Amino acid sequence: MAKAARKTVRIVRSSGNVFADLDLPNAAELDTKARLVFAINRVRVARKLTPARTAALLEIKQPLVLALTRYRIEKFSVERLMTFVTALGCDIEIRITRPRRLTSRPGRILVVAP
Repeated sequence: MAKAARKTVRIVRSSGNVFADLDLPNAAELDTKARLVFAINRVRVARKLTPARTAALLEIKQPLVLALTRYRIEKFSVERLMTFVTALGCDIEIRITRPRRLTSRPGRILVVAP
């Protein structure tokens, strides 16, 4: 019986943004959208909202609710997703902090949802 060849697996620590790790353009925006949609879906499931009721609350058609449940984030802007979050009764707090030290690295956008 022949031995299977061993493959070396390289493990790379995540940056915390899977879109950046995949070198996708607009990674920060994609991460923000995904986190907002996660918050929307979490509220929708917790409140046991039907697609029809969700569509009515968000003032969109049901196919767009399906897009949200499937994380089809390219269909929505960050601003529109934030409007959906508030339509579901959640508050959004935007906090701008000073940089910890001088750096040429741009700041980051972080969405933290309960």
